Amino acid sequence: MNRKKRFFKLFLIIMSVHSMPGQMTAQDKGVTALYQQTSEVNNIMVKYSADRGNLMRFYSIDNSPERRERFRIMYQGYLDQIEKMDFESLPVGSRVDYLLFRQQLQDQLRKLDIEKKEVGQLKDWFTFADKIYETEKLRRRGTELEAQPLAASWHSIAQTINKNIKALETSGGMDIYVIRRGGSVVRGLKEAVQSINEFYKGYDPSYTWWMAGPAKELNDALDAYSAAWRTKEKAAPSGKDDGSGIIGYPIGNEELIRQLQIEMIPYTPEELVAIANKEFAYCDAEMLKASREMGFGDNWKAAMEKVKNTYVAPGKQPQMIMRLYNESVDFLKKHDLITIPPMAEEAWSMIMMTPERQLVNPFFTGGETLSISYPTNDMSEADKLMSMRGNNPHFSRSTVHHELIAGHHLQGYMESRYKTYRNFQTPFWIEGWALYWEMLLWDMKFPQSPEDRIGMLFWRMHRCARIIFSLNYHTNKWTPQQCIDFLVDRVGHERANAEGEVRRSFVGGYSPLYQIAYMIGGLQFYALQRELVPAKMTMKQYHDAVLQENGMPVEMVRAILTSQPLKKEFKTNWRFYQVK
Repeated sequence: MNRKKRFFKLFLIIMSVHSMPGQMTAQDKGVTALYQQTSEVNNIMVKYSADRGNLMRFYSIDNSPERRERFRIMYQGYLDQIEKMDFESLPVGSRVDYLLFRQQLQDQLRKLDIEKKEVGQLKDWFTFADKIYETEKLRRRGTELEAQPLAASWHSIAQTINKNIKALETSGGMDIYVIRRGGSVVRGLKEAVQSINEFYKGYDPSYTWWMAGPAKELNDALDAYSAAWRTKEKAAPSGKDDGSGIIGYPIGNEELIRQLQIEMIPYTPEELVAIANKEFAYCDAEMLKASREMGFGDNWKAAMEKVKNTYVAPGKQPQMIMRLYNESVDFLKKHDLITIPPMAEEAWSMIMMTPERQLVNPFFTGGETLSISYPTNDMSEADKLMSMRGNNPHFSRSTVHHELIAGHHLQGYMESRYKTYRNFQTPFWIEGWALYWEMLLWDMKFPQSPEDRIGMLFWRMHRCARIIFSLNYHTNKWTPQQCIDFLVDRVGHERANAEGEVRRSFVGGYSPLYQIAYMIGGLQFYALQRELVPAKMTMKQYHDAVLQENGMPVEMVRAILTSQPLKKEFKTNWRFYQVK
């Protein structure tokens, strides 16, 4: 048999195994290293990602009709492509890709519908927008512009905007989402004007001579218009300051449930709060045990005060984190819990977090770069002390492995090496995985003292509290100030750190579900571990297998590792936690 025939026979064998839906386990996929990186949906998704990148760069002006329609065509085109695939012939991993990619495309189309509706409601405020969009479109191909009439047009647009600013102050009838869209439209128009001006100014003599004044006039008017929309947003009824200085916008129960379905969490907000309270009760009991061991009886807050005051001296925090990191990695290796590639250990570094960032991130964050939250010399004495106390060694014991190995740093390392075409990122995978390791190492007696246990319990209680305060806030039951008070009273946060945490949750750019994803995602990974280990694989095999599938809803990780025969019209149904 010649080489070509031998290769073709091997290819047929591999593809025959690969085409048996529901038959390929995580171990079976070892028949070919190629399958670590691909699936039947891979080629479409890689092309989609490249196409989307091209269009994002070319149609760069947010909210323009041209951009919206072009992306609608692209998303619908890819949706049509995957709908033509023979779903029933796909193995489970490819079915997961199909379902998640289809969901992603459908959600993008939904967002375009919302954008079109909201922009339509704003048409009277942006009667001039199409003129700017059309000029920016000509600029992309270097069309020579008629500068004199363009100068008159931009002067007229600036006058219209200035009139709109005055009218906007007393206008009503817009909800917060339409108001935010208005601000977004202005930002897009400003970007379009800047794109035009930067292209022609100084290069085209006619443009340069005619447009100097009108370009500045329009740019200034857009700046003022942008400020007016921001003022409008702050004055929105649901965004009133309750005294905390934190202005957010609850999304409501219905939208919470919709987003939970997208993340494949088949629980109601009320059920998730019940889960958090059940986990909180466990933490309370363990906290009392540790407090009693330290000689404080049931006064766990006094025990926590002692723990907080173990902070290291200024300048010593990096060395303390390095010590905890080494202890953590040594523990993982000793118990053979996960594969740690040498380069993952080698290629990570530290930076010091800026004081400004510490306002929304009072604790250190991680990944390939560990950002250390610790006071600088120009912070107030009160803020210095709260930062030092909140980042003491016993609190940090739980978070070093969360942020580095086997948490976020190892996650990112593996994501860039396995199934890189998967772009189904979800905080339930990202944060749930890191939180799962806190739970696992707790069970394996990683904390060495009652002080260590209090430090780790602080964070576990914090994750429970995140579910409770964020869901109560988004269902309009609590204000930001109530959330801050809850973190201080129920978890033992320093007040400044609690304020930073709540600010981060509601105005820090996080999705409404992000803060619940830590504990809920961790419980999902924990439930899956109990299902698979040791019945079907070792602990190390389980952990390696999860990271080699890349990010996705945890229910889909479970589907792959348990070879579930997924249906084309799959609906989330994994009840991974018994609420009662």
